[in-house]
Amino acid sequence: MKLTRYQWMVLFAAWLGWGFDIFDGLLFNYVAPNCVPTLLGLTIGSPEAKAATLYWTGLITSALLIGWAIGGIVFGYIADRIGRTKTLLLTMLLYALGTASCAFVPNIQILLFFRLIASLGIGGEWAAGAAMVAEVMPKKYRVEAGALLYTSASMGLFLASSVNYLVSRVLFSANPEISWRYVFLAGLIPASFAISIRFFIKEPEAWQSQKGQKPPAIQEIFAPGIRKATLSGLSVSVIALLTWWSCNSFMPVVASGLAQVAIKAQDIPIDKVQMVIEDWKTSITNSFNIGGLIGTLLTIPAAKILGRKWMFGIYFVLSSLAVTFTFGVVHNSNLVIWCWLYFAIGLTVFGIFGSFTFYLPELFPTRLRATGSGFCYNAGRIITAIGPFLVGQIASGKTNVLQGAFGVLFIIGFIPLVGIALMPWVIETKSQQIDETSLY
Repeated sequence: MKLTRYQWMVLFAAWLGWGFDIFDGLLFNYVAPNCVPTLLGLTIGSPEAKAATLYWTGLITSALLIGWAIGGIVFGYIADRIGRTKTLLLTMLLYALGTASCAFVPNIQILLFFRLIASLGIGGEWAAGAAMVAEVMPKKYRVEAGALLYTSASMGLFLASSVNYLVSRVLFSANPEISWRYVFLAGLIPASFAISIRFFIKEPEAWQSQKGQKPPAIQEIFAPGIRKATLSGLSVSVIALLTWWSCNSFMPVVASGLAQVAIKAQDIPIDKVQMVIEDWKTSITNSFNIGGLIGTLLTIPAAKILGRKWMFGIYFVLSSLAVTFTFGVVHNSNLVIWCWLYFAIGLTVFGIFGSFTFYLPELFPTRLRATGSGFCYNAGRIITAIGPFLVGQIASGKTNVLQGAFGVLFIIGFIPLVGIALMPWVIETKSQQIDETSLY
């Protein structure tokens, strides 16, 4: 890719911002099996702890998504007002400090509060970073840059699972009641990188040229000339987000449940139980992550050769097949098989997100780019918040919690098919030039 040194620097800054965004956003999901029972005074691994973990994972994840949505919309608007670079710095500091504060919470209600604080920054970072990359990159490499930007999500997911593995499996394997606090403390890592961004990255020229114009207003993205673009971006975002969060939020919980089934079948000694559970969580997460990375990169040829609409259609069909097969067919407790199944989910459900970093900015003119992109990508999270909450609520009420989760996740697999029905209203932007005027 023939880009200038500065363009690469901008891409790397946004790449780090989004990767750490995912890292901080998902840390709770990995520590939930230890964190939730500890804060509720339950025995880790007990039936009551498993049910409570499912319930609170769903509730806290849904709250995270609502805060994410609010942060994305508000900071998207702020990015169009004060600039992309300043907003990137503010949001990274906010989610880093919010996540690290979770290490010191005395009860689960305070944990929920700090997750909400972190979620505001997590949601806001994406809008600023995606708009900045779209405005700095030349049209010829817009798709590649957007997809490469989202590969950082795999980095963030890998870093989250690695930190959890290092702390829970290596450093504090004998103390699961406190290990999760040190995992949250690692949320401070992004703060040092956030501060450095301010000194090396300047505001895009495209945004600076708009500074003298009338400040953007959120309602403008529903004006007659822009409304069609907003609805197009919102529709594909909602379907993808609802599927991803419903599947991913419970991945560590499902992995822990499967590990316990394997532990009983293999008669593993009690002192090895926690180590086996962490091994399953790490292996399944890494498989999902690798699939997501490959799927993200495949959006480049799919979008450039087939176009955006065909790309979305193919990913939605394959997502439905991957999820329904994984949770609708009886599989044994073989770790290799489950790694391949989660690889397929990552390839499709995770991979489709490589397109949003180039597709959504293509839909809006510069003065509304962060506002519009931020709204489409984040407003859908309010609807998406229903998914994890219902999965946790329904599954936690079942006698067999693991089978209850499987049943609900199987139904989630049909959601991408709704995306197929929405394709006639999705705008194709394959040959479109990003400019400063309304496009529709």
